[in-house]
Amino acid sequence: MNHLNINHYLRNPKNLVSKKIRLFSIICLFVMGVISGCSPPNILEKDQNQITANLNDYKRAEEFLSVNVNHLVTDLIKKRYWEENDQFVYQKTTADDLITVVADPKNGNKSFKTSFKEPNKGKNKEHLSPDGTKAAFIIDYNLWVRDTKNNNITQLTFDGTEHYGYATNNAGWVRDDQPVLLWSPDSKKIATFRHDSRNVGEMYLVSTKVGHPELDAWKYPLPGDDSIFMIERIVLHLNDEPRMVKLNMPPDPHRSSTGDHVADRRGRFIDVEWNAESNLLAFVSSSRDHKSATLRIANPETGEIRDIYNETVATYYESGFINPNWRILHNRNEFIWYSEKDDWAHLYLHDLQTGRLKKQLTSGNWSVLDLQQVDENNGLIFFTAASKERGDPYFHYLYSLSLDKGEPKLLTPETANHSIEWSQSGEYFVDTFSTPNIVPTSVIRDKAGKIVMSLEKADASLLIKKGWVAPETFVVKARDNLTDLYGLLYKPSNFNSKNSYPILNYIYPGPQAGSVGSRSFRAARRDKQAIAELGFIVVEVDAMGTPGRSKTFHDAYYGNMGDNGLPDQITAIKQLAVERPWMDLQRIGVWGHSGGGYASTGAILRYPDFYKVAVSSAGNHDNRNYEDDWGEKWQGLLEESSMVDANGNEILTTNYDNQANQLLAKNLEGKLLLAHGMMDDNVPPSNTLLMVQALIEAEKDFDLVIFPEAKHGFGNSRYFMKKRWNYFVKHLQNIEPPEDFYFKDNVK
Repeated sequence: MNHLNINHYLRNPKNLVSKKIRLFSIICLFVMGVISGCSPPNILEKDQNQITANLNDYKRAEEFLSVNVNHLVTDLIKKRYWEENDQFVYQKTTADDLITVVADPKNGNKSFKTSFKEPNKGKNKEHLSPDGTKAAFIIDYNLWVRDTKNNNITQLTFDGTEHYGYATNNAGWVRDDQPVLLWSPDSKKIATFRHDSRNVGEMYLVSTKVGHPELDAWKYPLPGDDSIFMIERIVLHLNDEPRMVKLNMPPDPHRSSTGDHVADRRGRFIDVEWNAESNLLAFVSSSRDHKSATLRIANPETGEIRDIYNETVATYYESGFINPNWRILHNRNEFIWYSEKDDWAHLYLHDLQTGRLKKQLTSGNWSVLDLQQVDENNGLIFFTAASKERGDPYFHYLYSLSLDKGEPKLLTPETANHSIEWSQSGEYFVDTFSTPNIVPTSVIRDKAGKIVMSLEKADASLLIKKGWVAPETFVVKARDNLTDLYGLLYKPSNFNSKNSYPILNYIYPGPQAGSVGSRSFRAARRDKQAIAELGFIVVEVDAMGTPGRSKTFHDAYYGNMGDNGLPDQITAIKQLAVERPWMDLQRIGVWGHSGGGYASTGAILRYPDFYKVAVSSAGNHDNRNYEDDWGEKWQGLLEESSMVDANGNEILTTNYDNQANQLLAKNLEGKLLLAHGMMDDNVPPSNTLLMVQALIEAEKDFDLVIFPEAKHGFGNSRYFMKKRWNYFVKHLQNIEPPEDFYFKDNVK
């Protein structure tokens, strides 16, 4: 406490009752000063310069939320699409409005349109055929098709029932009325499935209202269930008399070789591929535990199946970073397979008839991410990769490669993260490149990588004028003291190195993603810069156990999800503080949502000496209460066992015990705020309620916010964001937050 604070204390009548108390206070403060004088200088310095947030800090923090800064970056490409004639149409931001631009890479000209109209993608809940003449949709668990010219509808299936319907879009954690299917290129066939959930257990949510509540019940399998979703693969022929062909094989588990659904965000059936002539259908069947993937080809006329290739691994097989990367090269009688069998994600060329490996296409200590284009006629492929170039291994670059000879050719050489959008012809692509602290530049390149047209370079001058500061990139060592970890650090815009700042650790543990996310530029990354403005140092790092690096890196805590990369988070923060004495290692908080809610609670329970405050929202605190695909991929199939303790009592254990937060409730020492939405149909609220019950039984003090009407995405909603800010200010800065702060109406 410095002299100004002492004088203020002594002058404040609220703190003085009598002269005796005043004299006593002076004596006590003098003694404290003597004691402090005997303390190490660095501790004294931190005590003197601890930051506390006030109303003005809150107001400034609000100004750094995305709704208040995104518009300050101009000349930024927003909505966009390629036209069939290889013209690129996009909207760009200006200080006042949006402008629609048409770029023609063939002549380098730009023109302007008065409005922006995206191509027709069909009505909601429909799948438009490639030729645009038909749209498939679901009515009463059966698949129908609409003629887009006259709106006549035709029923394609007839025996679908509630729990045994066609093209059903339900993975438990996500459900939609849009069907899951893949049109053939000639628009005459549909590849889809019959979704069998008849014996699958249900999940329940109950509304909050005056009077009788409403029950939401749906099929939602859990790890260890006897029955999970199964799919019976079929092909529908849209002739004058529609007919169905069932593929001659047992039902597949509802699994894909990448994510935890068989559909992408548009409802497209993934891990399925038609040939150009629409007379062969290739697909990958994945085992329930994700350890085995089998490439197959079906005859859509007869349903006959031929197995082509299988890969089985010890942990989990993935065919891509986001999208499946296998491809059938029918004209060459070959296929491309994606594998991490040499510890890095690479592409392999195989014989289509025998499955025999012909050659490894890519190799080295770097990873192929996304196989974007295959030019079978010219024997060329185009893919993104990471870790091949020097610098940040999370920067994505585009390469081309001959299937017959040579090494990958770098097409996007700028040291940055590159986002690629191909023209429909495959002759051009838009390359938008940036870093967390360098604004985006967008150009059009030809497929040889030559820049044929500049589009836009974003302007952040208005953002910088507002006081915005870019996050600091850093590299530290992982728990093994060998592996490099990469992350971002946020400081207040009024940062002063003479002050002492508490630390906030933002965490998302994956395993399907990391804390940092894309390395492309963003004016605001959630509310990380905003909360830093309250007087915190915010740290996020992609720990071991997250994707985008080697297989060993990703597998770091397979079978032990409770690890959550926490040892790496802790060592990263400790290393950062060595050269940054203004980071106070005695005041550390942690927060996250969903998987991050799970990890942040795990952090304060597993490492109570390090983390003092945690805010955990919508956490899947025990993955036995979350969707089956998630736990069974990353933790393994549920196994139960028993043992006898010293008193002769039988104790039942499972291989999921090491990941269950509620089993660690007795370890709580710091401050914990839990939150959940009672209508969360992704991570059911029972996950947090299990944690609550365990804390009650352990007689631990904690805080809880229940959102009666909220689903999963409330993490940065205005009420909870303010609650989280206040919680860290109160318990890490040891002050009461300002009572009269409220977000403006544009913060929802």
